[in-house]
Amino acid sequence: MAVANTPLITVIVPIYNVENYLKKCLNSIINQQYKKLEILLIDDGSTDLSGKIADEYAAKDNRIKVVHKENGGLSDARNYGLKIMTGEYVTFIDSDDYVTEDYVSFMFNLLKQTNFTAPLAICSLINVYGNSGRQKDNGNQTEKVLSGKKCIEMMCYHNLIDTCAYAKLGKKELYSNDFFPKGKLFEDIGSTYKLLLQCDKVACGFIGKYYYVIRPNSIVTAKFSNKKLDLLEMTDQMAQGVVAAHPDLKNAVLRRQVYARFSTLNQTLNTKNVKDTQLKLIKYIKTNKKAILNRKAPKRDRLAYYLLCLGLPFYRYAWSKYEQHKGES
Repeated sequence: MAVANTPLITVIVPIYNVENYLKKCLNSIINQQYKKLEILLIDDGSTDLSGKIADEYAAKDNRIKVVHKENGGLSDARNYGLKIMTGEYVTFIDSDDYVTEDYVSFMFNLLKQTNFTAPLAICSLINVYGNSGRQKDNGNQTEKVLSGKKCIEMMCYHNLIDTCAYAKLGKKELYSNDFFPKGKLFEDIGSTYKLLLQCDKVACGFIGKYYYVIRPNSIVTAKFSNKKLDLLEMTDQMAQGVVAAHPDLKNAVLRRQVYARFSTLNQTLNTKNVKDTQLKLIKYIKTNKKAILNRKAPKRDRLAYYLLCLGLPFYRYAWSKYEQHKGES
């Protein structure tokens, strides 16, 4: 793609102790078909060789700027990148993931097809399971322009729209100061809905362009701790914000709130001394079962609910088999 008459696009990459993954990530960025990039590598206090690797890449490519800062967490690193960026558009890529060579150009062309009346474009993820290397494209190979409201509804039902900060290309103006909630896990669900609330149009390309690597020691897959309860706080915050703007999406956001309880319950299944937490989660799920026992909710919701009704030991066994199959098949 020619550089002339194309806007500067900023790529923000938060980095923390990913020395085994970082080179693959950075190679996928510097080899983008869209060349007019500002690449911000925010080293969030790494204690391994990640910072050194970032500096080595910056020495070879003048589009790259490295910032070494004290550890403040993923949200803090992303917010820092937003403060110093100079591009007209911004996209995020996590440093243990990687992207196709047309990741940026694909989403930019989606915006272009709307005559830039859409301020936000999205693409789909390709899950990469770390143990087996198996890949799964989460898209359906279609392109369409949707309202922000419709995107929120689809997101709540896990229908093609993801809550992640990455796999999106948006106007800088969509991101307010301290856009990502500092110090919280699962910050994406507490922030992505804010993007969609601002958009009358969203240019959607449901084609996998972002390789999301699912590794055993990531935030999502790490062992349960009370910090994981941030998912409930972030989801409930999202629900409150969405219902305030779109009261008719109440059932959709409730489905997402129930899902958050299921997701948290799943992470407690092999943890001791969490019975009180589990009972609270199960009570919430059963109290709000109508949100998942309907046609709009994914079939897996209903299956999970019926398995849970058979008792937690049976549910734990079924979930372990599902996880084993998902990672290895």
